[in-house]
Amino acid sequence: MADFKFRPDTYFSAESSSALLVKLHYPESTWGEQISIYAHQIDFQIQLEAVDFYGNDYLLYPSKIEEPLSLEELIFLIEGMQLNQDELEGKMELVLDGIPQVTSNFYPDLEEYFSEKRKNFGLE
Repeated sequence: MADFKFRPDTYFSAESSSALLVKLHYPESTWGEQISIYAHQIDFQIQLEAVDFYGNDYLLYPSKIEEPLSLEELIFLIEGMQLNQDELEGKMELVLDGIPQVTSNFYPDLEEYFSEKRKNFGLE
C-alpha cells in the first residue's frame, strides 16, 4: 500500500538547485510521448516545470511550492497536468493517451501506484 503522505525532505543537494522529479512515458499515445517534471530552487521557492521533446508548455497546478510535495499531491499534479493550448503555435500538439508509466528517484511508491492503475485499466 502506498504511503500517500510521504514527503521527501528535499529535492536538492548542496551541489544542485535543480532536480528531475519524475519521468512519464505514455506508451498508448501516438508518438509514445515522454515528459519529465523538474523542480528548481529559485528565491526560496520550488518551481515545477514539465518538459517534453517537442518544447510544449504544460500547465502544472501548483507550479510553485514552498516544500516538497507529498506523494498524494504529486499524483494530483501529474493527473491534472495539461498542455497549454495558448502556446501551441508552431509546435507539435501532443495527445496524452492512457495512463503513464512513471519513474522517480524521490517517490519510491509512485511507480507502483501508476503500474497498478494501468493494470486496473487493462493497459499492462
